[in-house]
Amino acid sequence: MSSFGRVAVLMGGIAAERDVSLRSGQAITQALKSAGIDAYGLDVTRLEQLVEISQTYDRAFIALHGRWGEDGQVQAILQSLGMPFTGSQMAASALAMDKLRTKWLWRGAGLSTPDFVQVSQFQPLDLENFSLTFPLIVKPCHEGSSIGMRKVYSLEELQQAVEFAQEYDSEVLIEQWVTGREFTVGVLNGRVLPTIELKTTHDFYDYSAKYQSNDTQYICPCELSQDLQAQIDQLVLRGFDVIGAKGWGRMDLLVDDNHQAWLIELNTAPGMTDHSLVPKAAKVMGLSFEELVVEILKTSLN
Repeated sequence: MSSFGRVAVLMGGIAAERDVSLRSGQAITQALKSAGIDAYGLDVTRLEQLVEISQTYDRAFIALHGRWGEDGQVQAILQSLGMPFTGSQMAASALAMDKLRTKWLWRGAGLSTPDFVQVSQFQPLDLENFSLTFPLIVKPCHEGSSIGMRKVYSLEELQQAVEFAQEYDSEVLIEQWVTGREFTVGVLNGRVLPTIELKTTHDFYDYSAKYQSNDTQYICPCELSQDLQAQIDQLVLRGFDVIGAKGWGRMDLLVDDNHQAWLIELNTAPGMTDHSLVPKAAKVMGLSFEELVVEILKTSLN
């Protein structure tokens, strides 16, 4: 597959998700090599490295997660250097990494996403006039892998959870909890991958359930009615498009007891570890991990 040239798999980075990114990058690099592609795994943490990479490699497979790698900064640098890369461009990457502004966009486009409250330097937490009903989920606005998140059931817990989230981010999202079923849907080159239902013994699908637990269930294919599956597919593709995402990604959503689907967040550079979800969905539709990474690499040709 010489048409790809020398491929730099960018991994590691400087975010809280560094360890996950290293695991993703190593798996991707090995799969690309197995497919006959001239790929190299590179731990990148500085601008100077990206400049050097752009001079010696033909394209980049972005396996960075979290800030600096998934939030548009690396994408902006590579765009300015004229280096092709996988996935979404700078603007969509930055928007998707910002949970709050993603929800504002979805709400503005008329898409279903749970009610929410912003906490920031200019809008502090107001417990006396708080309007959402418990339980709630509290999230740092710019982290991934459920880092810094807590589910809360009272005002006292809410205060503590906001302070905990602020250890990771000055901007915090408080979101209405949706009771129901949890799903994730991969998107690859304009089509949805098979829906995966997530079942965990944890309060929610947190970091431990994602990367450490062995009892988390991943159900795919799902037993969904034709109407509900169509609703999910349409909502996922529309939510992906509203953000301006390209190539590939993974949408997380919930379905309540009334069979209404709710968008939660979009990951533009999802994990690609042995616990990751996009490879699980791809396998159900007949794509091996090796074939999947090659398809993702093709997004750098557009």
